[in-house]
This record gives sequence, structure tokens and C-alpha cells, in this order.
Amino acid sequence: MTRNGTNDNRASCGRSKQRGFTLLEVLVATTIMAIAVVGLLSAMSTSLRNAARLTDYDRVVMIARSKMDELLASPRLPKGQPIEGQFDASESIGTRSGWRAVLTTFEMQPQSVAGMDAIDRLTLEVWWMSGATRRSFAVEGFRRSVLRREDVMGGAGAGGQ
Repeated sequence: MTRNGTNDNRASCGRSKQRGFTLLEVLVATTIMAIAVVGLLSAMSTSLRNAARLTDYDRVVMIARSKMDELLASPRLPKGQPIEGQFDASESIGTRSGWRAVLTTFEMQPQSVAGMDAIDRLTLEVWWMSGATRRSFAVEGFRRSVLRREDVMGGAGAGGQ
């Protein structure tokens, strides 16, 4: 008997039960944690792949912008004839890559004659190898030009009319 006159059997029964987790509860918790970890690792792997792909695109865009500036500044590009080349591995993304460009007359005034102003369009396609896959994208740039005799005589490049 205790001080207040109650029996100690009730108190001892409650304390005799062991507290803790059963083996089944531990296995279930471990399985749930394993599924969560696998899901997180899968998401991280996908994110890293996307980040690497975007890094390649960023580098190629910088190279394309530089090549576009170089071509637009060149006064002697042939109109209507594709020109192409490859980038050095040191200036590209470390894989085989190259470019292809075509200059055409975009817009000129009706009844144009040689010596008048016109607008040229430069279409530049940049390509690179990503593993065994060839990836590419195209950009366009415009510049003011002076019409040559072959431009107004129905020669190469009068594509805007």
C-alpha cells in the first residue's frame, strides 16, 4: 500500500511495459526514408543534367553572338551563297562545333538601282555535338548595305522582293 492507501500493482503494471519501436516500425520507417532518398537523388541527377545542358547553350550563344558580329562587320560577304566553318576547340564548348551563314537582301525600295540603300539579312546557324547528337540553333541579324548591280539585276540575294 502507498501513502494514500492505493495499491502499488497498478503503478507497477504501467511501468513494466517497455517503451520503444518494434522491428516492424523500424523497417517501415527505413523503407520510407529509402524511397525519399532515392527520389531526392533522382531529382538532383536531373537538375545536374539540365544545368550542364544550359551551360552548353550559354557558351554556344556567346560564340554565335561573336561570330554574328564578325560576319555583319565584314563588307565582302557573298550574297545568296552559304559560307561555313568550324570553331576551334579552344573557343567553343570543347566539342566539335561549327557554323553556316547565308547573306540575302531582305528589303529594298521598288525600282531600286545600284548605289541605293537596302537592308541585308544574315542567317547564322551554329551547331555542336552533344555526345552522338548534333544540336543547333539559328539566329538572324540585319545590316544596312548599298545595292550592287548584281543585286538589282535579279542576281543572288534579292530574296526580300
